[in-house]
Amino acid sequence: MKFEEVPTPCYVVNEGLLEKNLKILNGVMERTGCKIVLAQKAFSMYTMYPLIGKYISGTTASGLYEARLGYEEMGKENHVFSAAYREDEIDEIISICDHIIFNSFSQLEKFKDKVLKAGKKAGLRINPECSTQAGHAIYDPCSPGSRFGATLEHFRPESLEGVTGLHFHTLCQQNADDLETTLKAVEEKFGPWLPQMEWINFGGGHHITREDYDIPLLEKCIRSMQEKYGLEVYLEPGEAVALNAGFLVTTVLDTLQNGMGIAILDTSASCHMPDVLEMPYRPPLLGSGKAGEKPFTYRLGGQTCLAGDVIGDYSFDEPLKCGDRLVFGDMAIYTMVKNTTFNGMPLPAIAVQDQNGDCQVIREFGYEDFKMRLA
Repeated sequence: MKFEEVPTPCYVVNEGLLEKNLKILNGVMERTGCKIVLAQKAFSMYTMYPLIGKYISGTTASGLYEARLGYEEMGKENHVFSAAYREDEIDEIISICDHIIFNSFSQLEKFKDKVLKAGKKAGLRINPECSTQAGHAIYDPCSPGSRFGATLEHFRPESLEGVTGLHFHTLCQQNADDLETTLKAVEEKFGPWLPQMEWINFGGGHHITREDYDIPLLEKCIRSMQEKYGLEVYLEPGEAVALNAGFLVTTVLDTLQNGMGIAILDTSASCHMPDVLEMPYRPPLLGSGKAGEKPFTYRLGGQTCLAGDVIGDYSFDEPLKCGDRLVFGDMAIYTMVKNTTFNGMPLPAIAVQDQNGDCQVIREFGYEDFKMRLA
């Protein structure tokens, strides 16, 4: 099956582009000795885990189900962080995870003995209270009143016995200069306790595979923690693993006019690309331009009843017509993991495009996938 033959809507992950990202990440690991694990919250397409596992150290999870997925489908290092753990899940989490990272001293004290008895590594998330983001408060773990991590004011050194590592996560689609700024805050606030640790986790949000990313500065930051404190360094990017490696293929169902051209697609911003509304951002669309840049401009929207189910305004060389196929880029990350069946919208099929350009549909979804989520 060729790319243009896949059913729509359909996520298509390009194996070659994914591997290109993985080689970049593997290069950072080889040059510095750090370990990089996949943050499954961004990309959980486990069909690709054997390929991903060839290049990086393992997976990280936000709870039991992701932890199980990483354990079962990649089977390498398996880390987990959650804002709080459930008592009826913690035993299974400990049994399948290597690093269990706690969000607070109360959670640490509640479950630490179980972690240590099982021979696993206990970590604590810290909050350096260093915001480096602009315009994305919803993704800023250092915002005032954040529920993530222990701040210096509430840090309890006397409760660190058995803790072997510290974890912070402050970035979102950012470059290494913001990591450097964050590390200075981490050292300023938590430096006295770094020498007694074995490892440190820089969290995610590092856009390492983006063209303008400063990899030398990243590697300098990694070596700084290794050389100053003798720490093993972990990074857990999700976006960087599958950045620009996926597409969403969709079909034009109708066109109309209301002060401008409008096209209704068989996909949905709300259901299939929710970050378009949450960030917000305008996803790239192959062969299009910005509004007014090309002769024919359309507002692209979905089939749902949500008035704001709009992907964005795009321009084209020719008028759109029913049956035209449109291909959105960068649709591997935060898509499959966040999609919904709101309004009974079908979930997109999932396909892999191999190195020869051939596509294989891995899974298609239907009515039962919608119904099974309800009662």
